[in-house]
Amino acid sequence: MKMIYSLFLFALLSSISHAFVNDFCVANLNAPDGPSGYECKPPNTVTVDDFVFSGFVAGNTSGIFNAAITPAFVTQLPGVNGLGLSVARLDLAKGGFVPLHSHTASSEILIMVKGEITAGFITPAAAYQKTLKPGDIMVFPQGLLHFQVNSGKGKATAYLAFSNPSPGAQLLDLLLFGNNLPSQLIAQTTLLDYAQVKKLKTRFGGRG
Repeated sequence: MKMIYSLFLFALLSSISHAFVNDFCVANLNAPDGPSGYECKPPNTVTVDDFVFSGFVAGNTSGIFNAAITPAFVTQLPGVNGLGLSVARLDLAKGGFVPLHSHTASSEILIMVKGEITAGFITPAAAYQKTLKPGDIMVFPQGLLHFQVNSGKGKATAYLAFSNPSPGAQLLDLLLFGNNLPSQLIAQTTLLDYAQVKKLKTRFGGRG
């Protein structure tokens, strides 16, 4: 028991001393992004601007989903490198939506700011959805398919927080219909109509 306690104390002190030595690791965006993030910029090149992002404003919602994501990820805010967090702003025009998607390396929290959004996620056993209004918060566990739909009468805005500086996203629609797999194969493996698959491939830039 004393040995276990000693090892635990040593590990704790080691991690604390490491934190004191490395208060932060601002991303060197000129270096490659690896599994553990970017390498650190030399301390003498770090400035306060590495910890500030001034572009957290409404994006263009005229795209195919009538939605805009304004990210403050590591490439926009190098100071979050290694901290295990990042944020984004979601703007939805009337009728806009974020289709089913997942973040394989991050959980997500949605904080409602304006309007009304119906959001939810799916597990193998159940589906969870809720209509959210300003002041509401919803969490989406890592890796699960989830969505956001503007269910109100006007524009909607929410802030998003992620547990990864580079959360990434896999949109189901783009994965299914933005590829070059034969349409017949996609129709067969999804039980969708072949003509509908061809139509969606045209819309999402797929081929085959």
